[in-house]
Amino acid sequence: MNKLSLIVPVFNEQDTVEMFYSAIEKEHKNFLEYELEYWFVDDGSSDKTMDVVNKLIEKDDHVHTVSFSRNFGKEAALYAGLEHATGDYIAVMDVDLQDPPTMLPEMLAGVSSGEWDAVGARRTSRKGEPILRSWFSSLFYKLINLMSDTHIVEGARDFRVMSRQMVDAILSMQEYNRFSKGIFTWIGFKQKYLDYENQDRVAGQTSWSFWGLFKYSIEGFIDFSRAPLLLVSLLGGVAFILAVIGAIVVFIRAILYPGTSVFGWPSAVVIILALGGVQLLSLGVVGRYISNIYLEVKNRPIYIAKKVK
Repeated sequence: MNKLSLIVPVFNEQDTVEMFYSAIEKEHKNFLEYELEYWFVDDGSSDKTMDVVNKLIEKDDHVHTVSFSRNFGKEAALYAGLEHATGDYIAVMDVDLQDPPTMLPEMLAGVSSGEWDAVGARRTSRKGEPILRSWFSSLFYKLINLMSDTHIVEGARDFRVMSRQMVDAILSMQEYNRFSKGIFTWIGFKQKYLDYENQDRVAGQTSWSFWGLFKYSIEGFIDFSRAPLLLVSLLGGVAFILAVIGAIVVFIRAILYPGTSVFGWPSAVVIILALGGVQLLSLGVVGRYISNIYLEVKNRPIYIAKKVK
């Protein structure tokens, strides 16, 4: 019998774990030909999430957990789950049931048929989300696909079923700074997406703040695009050309109209501030890339497991 491993990152999700487990068990009746394995990856929860998971472990031998020593982030949790999964097919899901379990049979059928290496889910709307967040999300996908050679499907979720071969390819990429949406696309293989409407959380509050999502999007740009570095170079070139033109204008004016060179100090101050701003912006962009290199060369582990059960 083939096995399906479910990777479920959890962080302060004490209210949703049992609901998720019950929903999956109910849906499992539609693909009983597959053995089901759960891997709840606790990302340093401070509530009673692990107590709930431990109760499931006592009740069901197919439930397992990896518990982190602290909060390492969802990307580390995904990697840990993929590393520990033993199934022939591997699914990644959110515990809040925003990823509909009813889509699992169709996803699994697509991958097990051999026609696809991965079948994922794509939200066609963001109904129920704040308008500003939805707008910035749409802008992010437009910009990153404009600036990167790796095309990321707009609205794509981490929710997907993958073949063992594809998961092994993902695990071979042991980079510290991880952006899974980009990694899933970069490795290639035959992938398909199923559309669905946005689902609300069944309980609790999301741990993703607007600032957290913004930082995550920056990570995506840095990891999968060198366009910001090119943009900085272009800004530097434009600033230099404008400075040369300005110098020529000042020189000619000083010759044709002696005594007027003292005027225009406000515009000079503005130009100096503008050039200083461009330099600081450029330094910040380059520094962001260097900081990623710094973290990579440290060769720190992606996560530290406190307990594997």
